Amino acid sequence: MVGAPKKIVGRFYALASGRKPVRDWLLDLSRDDRRQIGIDIQRVEFGWPLGMPYCRSLGSSLWEVRSSLAGGRIARVLFCIHDGEMVLLHGFEKKTQKTPQQDLDLALARKRELQG
Repeated sequence: MVGAPKKIVGRFYALASGRKPVRDWLLDLSRDDRRQIGIDIQRVEFGWPLGMPYCRSLGSSLWEVRSSLAGGRIARVLFCIHDGEMVLLHGFEKKTQKTPQQDLDLALARKRELQG
């Protein structure tokens, strides 16, 4: 990846207050977890469009970056493509097989807000 240009640039979704929820969530994680999720986001930036096992469509123009963390834990960062950028809308640690509806709803609400 070094030297190759990114195919799509990732940026954090920002609330009207300027706070960036995905960035805040990442900063609350351990250094190793942040590093793994960062590698996975970067993999999508350089490899877009990218499919399983790193990235998957959730429908409604939402995508997920899929990360496997230490101890068998799973993290997801939900994003959309807006103005040619990968906008990181919501991040969470996944506890069930199916993505919880409240996490999908939050990401969709943020996506709608972006699109004005």
